[in-house]
Amino acid sequence: MSGTARFERRLLTRDRGDGLLEKLWRIPWLFVLLLSAVAAVGYVALYSAGNGPEAYAAKHALRFGFGLVLMLSIAVVDIRVVARLAWVGYALGVGLLVLVLLHGNVGKGAQRWIDIGPLQLQPSELMKIMLALGLAAWFRRASWERVGNLFFLVPPAIMVLIPVGLILKQPNLGTGLITAMIGGAIFFAAGVRLWKFALILAAVGTAAPIAYDHLRDYQKARITTFLDPESDPLGAGYNIIQSKIALGSGGIWGKGFLQGTQGHLNFLPEKQTDFIFTMIAEEFGLVGALGTLGLLCLVVLFCYLVAFRCRHQFGRLLAVGLGTNVFLYVFVNIAMVTGSIPVGGVPLPLISHGGSAMLTTMLGFGLLLSVHVHRDAEFGPAQE
Repeated sequence: MSGTARFERRLLTRDRGDGLLEKLWRIPWLFVLLLSAVAAVGYVALYSAGNGPEAYAAKHALRFGFGLVLMLSIAVVDIRVVARLAWVGYALGVGLLVLVLLHGNVGKGAQRWIDIGPLQLQPSELMKIMLALGLAAWFRRASWERVGNLFFLVPPAIMVLIPVGLILKQPNLGTGLITAMIGGAIFFAAGVRLWKFALILAAVGTAAPIAYDHLRDYQKARITTFLDPESDPLGAGYNIIQSKIALGSGGIWGKGFLQGTQGHLNFLPEKQTDFIFTMIAEEFGLVGALGTLGLLCLVVLFCYLVAFRCRHQFGRLLAVGLGTNVFLYVFVNIAMVTGSIPVGGVPLPLISHGGSAMLTTMLGFGLLLSVHVHRDAEFGPAQE
């Protein structure tokens, strides 16, 4: 029997004794409870943003309930089956990005969404998950020596550049940069040498002035506003100024549920999506804001713990990519609403209103739980 045949046979028989109940038992239910707590914070904030459940909160609860079923269903799927389908997922993600450029819906000056039945999907959100799958599949059996080969890194680099280029074409600068950073995190976790990252950073720094000249006018305005928001307080600087007023007015304990003035008097823009954290800080104060941030930090920490405890490279790299995605969601959103970085359309996971973001977030958590449940699964030997 050939080595390939023996491996395939072992792959099919390894976990034959692991039934559905055993896999459900291995799911970390405290983590599921943690996700539910974060979603509950989102429900409360969206209830306030919509002055009742009808506008946003009810949809948020239904989407989380559907996502919970999706997440638990994916969690019991053997991670080696996921690995075999990783390339299909990556190709699907790229195909959807091409489709959105050809036939996507235009909103707020960008072409980012496509209609799939009743769902309006933003493929760039899904692509971040699919990129993590594709890169984990590429590096999963690569030895340390092979990762050090520059030519071996060309195909995965192209795998990153293709979706990033398509996302920037929409245009969606924030999501494009986050997608590139997820790819960079997986490259780092796979063992790519630091000097290669230094070369890339140097090249990016050199090209930055040229790239700035090719930005859209509204993207340049965001950078200018970030540096001096008071230069246009009623125009480009309005959002961040109102966000800072709401953040500061909440004080330590907040103004109380449904009592926020900036949000309820409609001074705060996009309060149900990009600036939902500001709603929480205004009504529940510093205590509520830090509590929310603490819950999200625990979610990110669990993602990296899954990567640390996983025994196989595919699951380890996938968990790193998924954890980095959640971390960047949280970091960029909160840094944006506090004026630490330029404003961009990045939602807060499990809290902001949005079906596409909720679907892809729960899909990612389902894959993460599959890694955890099957953390001792055996793959083939490393390639020499």
